Amino acid sequence: MSAQTATDGVLVLVILLNLGMLAVSRLATGVRLFALQSLLLALLPLAEGASETGTPGVHAILIAGGTLGLKVVLIPSVLLRIIRTGEIHREVEPFLGFAASVFAGALLVIGSFALAARLPLPTPPLSKLIVPVALSTLLLGLLTLVSRLKAITQVLGFLVLENGVFIMGLLLLKQTPLLVELGILLDLFVGVFLMAIVVYHIRREFDHMDTHLLDALKES
Repeated sequence: MSAQTATDGVLVLVILLNLGMLAVSRLATGVRLFALQSLLLALLPLAEGASETGTPGVHAILIAGGTLGLKVVLIPSVLLRIIRTGEIHREVEPFLGFAASVFAGALLVIGSFALAARLPLPTPPLSKLIVPVALSTLLLGLLTLVSRLKAITQVLGFLVLENGVFIMGLLLLKQTPLLVELGILLDLFVGVFLMAIVVYHIRREFDHMDTHLLDALKES
C-alpha cells in the first residue's frame, strides 16, 4: 500500500468520525471518537515523511508522538474523568438535533470539497483530500461548538476544530519549525486544561454542565 493510498483512507475515516461525533449523544463515546480520530491523524506526518524519503524523519516522528501523547492519551483521559465525576453522560436536547446535525454536517462536507477545488495550492499535496478534509473538520468542529449545550461537548468541538488546523498544517510540514508545532500542541493542552477547570467549577456551583442556563444569571 502506497503512502498516498494510506493517507486517502485515513482522511476518509476522519470525515466519517466527524459525522459520528455529531450523531452520538453519549459524551464518553464522543471523546473516544475524538481520540480515535487523533490517532489516525498522528499517522499522517509519518506517511508524509515516508512518501518523500522512504522513512519518516525526526520532525515527523516527534509531531506524531506529541499528537499521540497529548490528543490520544492525556486530553481524552482528562475529559473522561470530568464526565465520570460530573455524573452527566448524555447530551440531551441540543440546540440542533442529532439527525439535523448530521445532515448539516454532510452539507458542510460537500461545500468544503466544492471550495477546496477552487483553491490554488503552491505545491501539490500528498493527497488531494487534505484541503477539503481540513476545511470540513474545521467547520464540523465549529458546528459542534455552537450547537451543543454541554460544556464537555463544546470542548470537544474546539478539539475537532484544532484537528482541522492540524490537517491543514500538513501542507506546510517541511516549512514549519518543530518548535512552532510543539508550541501549538502546548497551547492546545493549556486551553483544554483551563476549560476543564471552568467545567469543574460550573458543575460544582450549578450542579449541571448546560452552558445555556448561564444566560439566566442576573445581578442581585
